Amino acid sequence: MSIRLGNSCVNCENLVENHICKVHGVEVGTSYTCDSFEMKAMLKDKENCVSCVRYETSDCANPQKAAPGMSCAHWAPQGASA
Repeated sequence: MSIRLGNSCVNCENLVENHICKVHGVEVGTSYTCDSFEMKAMLKDKENCVSCVRYETSDCANPQKAAPGMSCAHWAPQGASA
């Protein structure tokens, strides 16, 4: 089983008003996902060092370069749970 943190219904094109899935016709939450998942196409600029759970910790991949506004391939959301 693979863990797909970004593939939740909140990031899906099929999510409509009131947290309803337009494919399945049911109310969904942030931890739901399915094989009909279609990623929303949108730019997000809040993913940077300041919003990374690894910022200023020993887990940071780039501690010498990490700074507000910077980002890297090792970014991880704060408050995520698996």
